[in-house]
Amino acid sequence: MIVAIDGGVASGKSAVGRRVAEAINLPFVDSGLMYRAITKLAAARGIDPHDADAMTRLADSTEVKIDGERVWANGVELTNGIYDADYADALPVVSAIPGVRQALVAQQRRMGGSGMLMAGRDIGTVVFPAADFKFFLVASLEEKVRRRAGQYERRGERVDEEAMRKEVEERDRVDTERTVAPLRPAPDAVVIDTDRLGVDQVVDVILKHVAEGKKP
Repeated sequence: MIVAIDGGVASGKSAVGRRVAEAINLPFVDSGLMYRAITKLAAARGIDPHDADAMTRLADSTEVKIDGERVWANGVELTNGIYDADYADALPVVSAIPGVRQALVAQQRRMGGSGMLMAGRDIGTVVFPAADFKFFLVASLEEKVRRRAGQYERRGERVDEEAMRKEVEERDRVDTERTVAPLRPAPDAVVIDTDRLGVDQVVDVILKHVAEGKKP
C-alpha cells in the first residue's frame, strides 16, 4: 500500500504521517528531510544553492537514507542540525531545482517499492500519482506560524514570530509557484483543513478513510 500525505509548511503532515504509518504498519518517510540533507551537504561543501548544475550533480551522486527523524547522506549521518534556520533561505531554492527533484524522486520511488507512507509536497501528484490513498493537509497562516514557533521552541531555539510569518508565507508562495512539481493537491486527494483539529483527530480522519477503503 502507498499512502501520500502532502501539505505546505507546518500543515502537520509529518506528525500526522508518523502516527498513521505506525497505526497501519507502514514505513514512514518525510521526503522533506531528503531536500534538507542535500541543502545541508551543499552548505558544508561550499556549493552555491543557486548553481543548478552543481546542485544536480550533488543530488545525483548522493544516496539519502531516512529512518524516522534520522537522515544519512552516503552513509554519513546529518541528523544533527538538519532543521537549522541557517538553511531556511537556501532550502526552497534547492527544492525548486528540476535536477535535484528528479534525483530525489527516483530515490523516493525506490523506497516505496514494498509499501510506504510518505509525506511531502508532491507525493500524490508526482512521486506516487497512483498511490492507494492521497491526502492534502491545509491550515491558515496564523495556525502555521503558531505550529512552526512551537517546533522551534521545542528545539530550544528563540522565535521571532514576525520573521517566522514571512518565512512561512514565502516558503508556501515559492513552493506553490515553482514550475516543477508545485505544491497543490492531487485532483483525487482528500483535502483536510487542520485548523481546528488536533493531530490525533487528523490521524483518525485518515485512518477512517483507509480502513473503509475510501479511495478519493
